[in-house]
Amino acid sequence: MNKKSGPTEQYIQENREMIGKQLRAFRKKGGFTQDGLAEIMEVNRTTISKVETGKFAITIDYLVKFAWYLDFNIIELKKPGK
Repeated sequence: MNKKSGPTEQYIQENREMIGKQLRAFRKKGGFTQDGLAEIMEVNRTTISKVETGKFAITIDYLVKFAWYLDFNIIELKKPGK
């Protein structure tokens, strides 16, 4: 990959999906349903679903909220293939 040209859309989507899968695993580990997590985060359940499936470009603010409510450190998120 040529770092000067920036990440491809495929690379970005793969990372969204990877982060979403990890967030889903943290949610399930914490014993939350999508509805339950959405309620305490004060977002719509579909937002949780879209984040978990990589269909939502998550912001740092959302990522921090997920980490707070699901009790994990953002540094625990893994790069694809690692």
